[in-house]
Amino acid sequence: MEDFVVSARKYRPDTFNTVVGQSAITDTLINSIKNNHLAHAYLFCGPRGVGKTTCARIFAKTINCSNKTADFEACEKCDSCKAFNDSGSFNIHELDAASNNSVDDIRSLTEQVRIPPQIGKYSVYIIDEVHMLSAAAFNAFLKTLEEPPAHAIFILATTEKHKIIPTILSRCQVFDFNRIKIADIVNHLEFVAKTENINYEPEALNVIAQKADGGMRDALSVFDQISVFSDNNITYDKVIETLNILDHEYYFRLTDAFLNENISDTLLIYDEILSKGFDGGFFINGLSSYLRDLLVAKDNITIQLLEIGDKIKVSYKEFANKVDVNFIYKALDITNACDLTYKTSNNKRLHVELALIKLCNINNSSLNEEVKKKVKLEAPKANTSKPTEKIEEKKFIAPKKRLKTQNQAHHTHKHQFQ
Repeated sequence: MEDFVVSARKYRPDTFNTVVGQSAITDTLINSIKNNHLAHAYLFCGPRGVGKTTCARIFAKTINCSNKTADFEACEKCDSCKAFNDSGSFNIHELDAASNNSVDDIRSLTEQVRIPPQIGKYSVYIIDEVHMLSAAAFNAFLKTLEEPPAHAIFILATTEKHKIIPTILSRCQVFDFNRIKIADIVNHLEFVAKTENINYEPEALNVIAQKADGGMRDALSVFDQISVFSDNNITYDKVIETLNILDHEYYFRLTDAFLNENISDTLLIYDEILSKGFDGGFFINGLSSYLRDLLVAKDNITIQLLEIGDKIKVSYKEFANKVDVNFIYKALDITNACDLTYKTSNNKRLHVELALIKLCNINNSSLNEEVKKKVKLEAPKANTSKPTEKIEEKKFIAPKKRLKTQNQAHHTHKHQFQ
């Protein structure tokens, strides 16, 4: 029986063509090898699990390959490629800056840089999580990074580019890795599933891709977990159950309750959601995302922005046709306000329930506003006589008071003069 190897390691790309979702970066690296325009320092930055260290290793293997292919990929047959594949290459050195971040670690690295490669042309130094280096270690590394030996190439990788000091950034070619698109992750998961003879539903793989948040390594880890749980039969229901994700059906049921102004059903559905262990803040945030997707689904031009399975996309389109755009606008305003004040609320369940009650009464709110307008228009007509009489009385009395006071002032002034 063969030992199990996790998919993130088993299906880790070993050539530029097998890297998923980073074509702009891989094309640039291939062209630099093709034209022999190699920099002495590179900085690969981006989210976790998007291929930074993988591309660094492929780049290091390819530039030392003695028999590159027509596409300028590694041949996998020469001594340098074989040594790399067997993890025995002396040309490639990897350093974890998270645990080797002192000045002494950098000094030992700079001493090692002086030694030329035994096989191949370049010695490549891959420093992972480089932002973890101390300030003193960064300063000790500056001179070597600026003027390394001709055979030395540095590849720095980090998830937090903002923590790299400017003097390091100015000495490197910076490559920003993007989050991998959901469609690309789904395609790769389908390839892995077919290779491993695992049955799957496309909607299930789409949920896994959304959960991975743009990281291929996370997607493959979740894929392995669910394939074991489901006994190599990955279904949408199994994925929802394993990842504890709120099913879209709950949101569709709530939409019907909102449109029918059924407060009782709305509160019962919310109670059912809470009984499954979901947090109120998580629910209201998911409801806002659902309303946003519903708004996007109303137009055939923007429906392509929905990163969901085709089957679920049809359901979104059907419900979008039922709901008026103004209803969605008002609903988004209510859920957004609830989300902003959720953490500060003392009674969080009641806070969410009040928002749900408001959602049920969106259609009634317009009628109430019309009633209020009618009352305002009719109110002044009933009380027009009394205020005018008071005003006229004041106007009639005021001149007498002023005249009396003026005469008194005149006599007083005359008396004082005499």
